[in-house]
Amino acid sequence: MSVEVVMPQMGESITEGTVSKWLKAVGEKVEKDEPLLEISTDKVDAEVPAPSGGVLLEIRANEGETVEVNSVVGVLGAEGESSASNQQSGNGNQQNVAQVEETKSQPVTEEAKPVVEETRNEPAEQTQAATASTRSETNPQSEIGNQQPSDATEVVMPQMGESITEGTVSKWLKAVGDKIEKDEPLLEISTDKVDAEVPSPVAGTLLEIRTNEGETVEVGSVVALVGAEGAVSSQQLAVSSQTSAGQKQAEQSTAQATGADVATPAQVTQTTQTSTSVSMPVGERKEIEEVEGRSYDYEQPEAVKEAAASVSGNGKSNGQGANDRGQMTIDELRRTKSSPLVRNIAKEHGIDISRIQGSGMSGRVTKKDIMSFIESGAALKPQDLLRKDAPIARQTQLPTTQTAQKTTFTAPPVVSAVGDRVEPMSVMRKKIAEHMTFSKQTSAHVTSVYEIDMTNVAKFREKNKAEFAARYGTKLSFMPFIFQAATNALRKFPIVNSQVSGEQIIYKGDINLGMAVALDWGLIVPVIKKADTLSLSGLALTANDLADRARMKKLNPDEVQGGTFTITNPGVFGGLFGTPIINQPQVAILCVGTIEKRPKVLTLPDGDDYIAIRSMSYFALTYDHRIVDGADGEKFLSYMKEYLETTKFTL
Repeated sequence: MSVEVVMPQMGESITEGTVSKWLKAVGEKVEKDEPLLEISTDKVDAEVPAPSGGVLLEIRANEGETVEVNSVVGVLGAEGESSASNQQSGNGNQQNVAQVEETKSQPVTEEAKPVVEETRNEPAEQTQAATASTRSETNPQSEIGNQQPSDATEVVMPQMGESITEGTVSKWLKAVGDKIEKDEPLLEISTDKVDAEVPSPVAGTLLEIRTNEGETVEVGSVVALVGAEGAVSSQQLAVSSQTSAGQKQAEQSTAQATGADVATPAQVTQTTQTSTSVSMPVGERKEIEEVEGRSYDYEQPEAVKEAAASVSGNGKSNGQGANDRGQMTIDELRRTKSSPLVRNIAKEHGIDISRIQGSGMSGRVTKKDIMSFIESGAALKPQDLLRKDAPIARQTQLPTTQTAQKTTFTAPPVVSAVGDRVEPMSVMRKKIAEHMTFSKQTSAHVTSVYEIDMTNVAKFREKNKAEFAARYGTKLSFMPFIFQAATNALRKFPIVNSQVSGEQIIYKGDINLGMAVALDWGLIVPVIKKADTLSLSGLALTANDLADRARMKKLNPDEVQGGTFTITNPGVFGGLFGTPIINQPQVAILCVGTIEKRPKVLTLPDGDDYIAIRSMSYFALTYDHRIVDGADGEKFLSYMKEYLETTKFTL
């Protein structure tokens, strides 16, 4: 019995995934829980194990394709067993009958009834041919999009890191017609995390470039086609399809001129539609259903209702007008499909995202768009602006917000001098500037710095690191000691482990430590969940495991979410200390400087001073001064200092 392999749910906010690589080919044997394929989401890259043992009968989602969660991507079964797609061919007649019955159940206008009767009396093959002809005449692009080049492989915009949703083509290293080897660099891309080269997935010839240099596209989008020399590209297919559509229209015009009884495309379209009177591609209708969270058939947007009313009132619709109004509705709904951060900001301020002109992909609203909208004062509720008795201060006051109002400032002009080199900001640099500016505008940043004597920790670590490595198979670094000190300090000062929601302070029940891990392609922050429940050994094992899997792209989405306090360690690069920017929506972040031996003045019990060599480090705590007072920050660091300098640690 065959078993379906589905796209797994990798996190509560993830709705789709991209097949990065198939580890098995059709016909190969696979054991239960053996890695079958690799997938990429907007949070993490992961391997999908086989749900059962057997043979890979069918691959339904090719490498580079993006499919929804729970969609079937492959089929497993016993050797010699046929896959589900082969069995479907025997059920084709039943599907045709079901389609005809569904068509019969739809209400039709007076003009459409005779056409429906003729269609019912025709054989199934003629009905399908008429439907296909109508689709190509009504929307030739939809049929062109479904055709794939012969022997061509799609090159897609890759997922380059957690939270990255789009990339910009910086430079094409090959031109159309050039030959290319497998894994040879094909193009360069830029994201908000890293710049990288994209290798060719197969050897062959570059048939088509779909994204020009400087264009930004979403992750998973097809940017090029590579195939065998002489293969047909999609552009050639489009020309062929358009020529065929033109010939069909010419034949129809000739038939109408001679008085032949030919059904118009509008009549056939009314016969084949099953849910609405508006002609709209299936993919766009599906996108509307996803955005609205309801069935498109039963609750139509106003623009679509008007088009439907036009059809029912006149017996036929103006196809161009209906398509224009449908497209207008789609564009409005696409703008609402912004990131969760943008939707949370809009919800907090009571803003209708569709009111904002988006600058992102497909008109999507970005953080920069909504922040500019708020700062302009346009987010005020209409009733506040219309009240004549409202004081002036009330009319100009923004709703309660975490973002401070930006003072109007004009940057002084910069004049280039001889010898200066001018170059545009990279996409990654612009994104970093946007993210950091948002946090600085949200929180009132203050940093306190303490010098802590780590000699107590250094001696314990030096004495036990060999035994720890032999027992657990991993190293014992300084960080587990710092994690343990931080969790104890957070329990004692819970305001540092809180979050801000409007005018409310949320004291988090769990202590989830985020630890910044530097990667070759950017930065990721895995989270140690319920860190205060772990021993020193448990913290060391968990931290090392998360860091190792982060570098191998093996983290699950829930392992990089839910942090309540973050620790960053630039000391590994030799830095004395830093003043990091808070990881929203948290209210504090701890920066650990390098641990080095320095001369320190100490005092003997009898009061005499002496100079000794000690292992010293600077700890910097950046906190949100809206709710964390300076005294709280100082007490937090003071507690950590005492804990690290005097505690008798145990593994």
